[in-house]
Amino acid sequence: MADPYLRVENLVKQFGPFTALGGVDLAVYPGEVHALLGDNGAGKSTLIKTLAGVHQPTSGQIYIEGKPVSFRSPRDASAAGIGTVYQDLALNQLMSITRNFFMGRELKGPLGTLRMDEMNQIAHDEMLKIGIDFSDPTQAVGTMSGGQRQTLAIARAIYFGAKVLILDEPTSALGQKQQMGVLKTVKRVKARGDIAIIFITHNEIHSRLIGDRYTFLALGKVIGAGTSDQIGPEEMRRLMAGGAEMGDLEKELANV
Repeated sequence: MADPYLRVENLVKQFGPFTALGGVDLAVYPGEVHALLGDNGAGKSTLIKTLAGVHQPTSGQIYIEGKPVSFRSPRDASAAGIGTVYQDLALNQLMSITRNFFMGRELKGPLGTLRMDEMNQIAHDEMLKIGIDFSDPTQAVGTMSGGQRQTLAIARAIYFGAKVLILDEPTSALGQKQQMGVLKTVKRVKARGDIAIIFITHNEIHSRLIGDRYTFLALGKVIGAGTSDQIGPEEMRRLMAGGAEMGDLEKELANV
């Protein structure tokens, strides 16, 4: 097995007296989908925002290709190869596909004019690589389906250098057909073999369909981790419930 592209060791993040992350370990390998699971408040958002440079850890260490790194901003994380696609996708629905693809990174000619033909071709080709073909690059993003917008955000992150692709609940608020489209996109990215994917989800079925490795969080701590061969359906459901045994849950309901 290749070495992990990204490794997290004993990561702690505190907000005043509140400990959001209590010593998290994580290793993410190229060519794999690492599903990050846990209920609301488990620490998933804090972890990915720390990896993305939004938050700075209180203690612990992040390693990229075995070397310790420190991110002071999202720009630092992006420069190190971490691309994060949040639920809001950071897309302008009134702008075209191409303008969204290159937002803030437009290609310009010697007089400052936009090289639109070149940008249109790049946006088309990069999206086609992961399964979306569109005929009109001037199409407004607001006319695209939710799944197509996810693909646009993913293609953009990869084109601009992401080696770790963090996907924050990419199938939430989508219909079943669009959800499957996103999962197919993730599988195509995985098949490249050079990108490590962190897939945050509440959906057990989706994590089973595409996850190679799982990490379960509860109250800011890792309560379980392993490969898809090591963690069966019953163990997954228990860990997704915060590690509670079914008997304990039944007792809690009996006391209502």
